[in-house]
Amino acid sequence: MKIYGLIGYPLSHSFSKGFFKEKFEKEQITDCVYENFPIPGISGFTALWEQHPQLHGLNVTIPYKEVVIPFLDDLSKAAAQIGAVNCIHLKDGKKTGYNTDVIGFTKSLQPLLQPHHTQALVLGTGGAAKAIMYALEQLNITYTVVSRQAGNGTITYDALDEATMAAHTIIVNTTPLGMYPKTDTFPEIPYQYLTARHLLYDLVYNPAETAFLQRGAAQGAAIKNGHEMLILQAEASWEIWTEQKA
Repeated sequence: MKIYGLIGYPLSHSFSKGFFKEKFEKEQITDCVYENFPIPGISGFTALWEQHPQLHGLNVTIPYKEVVIPFLDDLSKAAAQIGAVNCIHLKDGKKTGYNTDVIGFTKSLQPLLQPHHTQALVLGTGGAAKAIMYALEQLNITYTVVSRQAGNGTITYDALDEATMAAHTIIVNTTPLGMYPKTDTFPEIPYQYLTARHLLYDLVYNPAETAFLQRGAAQGAAIKNGHEMLILQAEASWEIWTEQKA
């Protein structure tokens, strides 16, 4: 029996286990299982592999997408450039890190892009944000990173004036604000400056329409949650684990 799974902490919000359970049943895959491994610290990473010799691959979520890298033997080109990993494949005794977030985000964003979508605001600076920045670069979309503290090319939420909002017609929330159960939270952007030219993309998928997206829709903006991105990145992980793609 091959074991695949997800590491992170906590994992109460996990989508992956249900997705793979359904996938295995639908495709009649009987020699694989997918488990959640809520390790409270990255120091438990090595022991996890020792305790589960049948482990062949892992997905990685908050807060380990960046700190897991020193524990790996190799990185894909994209993961190395991004500096964050959300998929690990064990092959020939080597653990290689990949980033399938960038695949999921790119494929789900592209159908929504309009000619005026040339500049983006990326809300947040974590591992997920790094994948989004990489994807935007590949799409030739310039971006500005927004954080609670300025520095290293980032601006603060207070710096978001009408002109900045008008210029940046894509806004991507990579923070956990609005995620269940704290559904009343949202990024503090000036929503009054949003228009029908804007596209709001939230990596959060539970609830399906966060307060961030609701406020955008109220201003006429196009909105998209992270559910399709999750499905696409999970499928990309499976292709890596089963070596259907390089």
